[in-house]
Amino acid sequence: MTYIMLIAGVGKRLNPLTILQAKCLFKLDDNFTILKRNVDIIKKYDKSANIVFVTGFKHNSFQNFKDITFIYNPFFKITNSIASLWFAKEYLVDDVVIINGDIVTNSKLVKDIVTKKKDRSCVLIDSSISDGDYNVQVNDDKVVVMSKELINYYGEYVGITKISSKDINVFKNKLEDMICYGNYDQWYENVLVQLIFEDNFSLYYIDVKDYEWTEVDCVDDLIKAKKIHKNNSKFSEEENNKES
Repeated sequence: MTYIMLIAGVGKRLNPLTILQAKCLFKLDDNFTILKRNVDIIKKYDKSANIVFVTGFKHNSFQNFKDITFIYNPFFKITNSIASLWFAKEYLVDDVVIINGDIVTNSKLVKDIVTKKKDRSCVLIDSSISDGDYNVQVNDDKVVVMSKELINYYGEYVGITKISSKDINVFKNKLEDMICYGNYDQWYENVLVQLIFEDNFSLYYIDVKDYEWTEVDCVDDLIKAKKIHKNNSKFSEEENNKES
């Protein structure tokens, strides 16, 4: 499966910490940054993972990663994630997982959900959060809309989207249409929203309320990310004991 990690952003909300460093390179401990941790966990549970980085800000900082495909968005200062994904459009083939680069989850979520192929497209949401940043409203088992402007919603978007092989061409065509119409300042998730509104696209959701996760937007999030990483060592140790 292909995993596209969007890491081009400048992380303005974490200034001045991110003046000289991309936030996905924040150290969780002496051995792991946010990005290295995500890559290692994915490779652990998907041995054939094809991982793509879409870089922008401080793009030369990522060159020590091996077995990674690098795509550069030279317009990262004036575009949003939809443009970054457009630059990686040739990798929108078969089953694809799109991951925002500032997401930290526990390993179990990656094992149970992220690396498992789905026969339908879905987004990960957390219904336990009532004060989310980017939120999702649903009807039965399908997503109705995703937006930062929602007053009433079912849960917060986790920043991970899974596009199934049967939907990938429809998704890629809509992405191209939006870029052609000059919508390069949009979140890539708005491609999904437009598909729902215009084409009655079936986008499902997976509720991950029982898993630890955070999006890193502020200092409190950095602290939470470190705690998740530390707590996760217990799960990894238990897994290693079972395997041995």
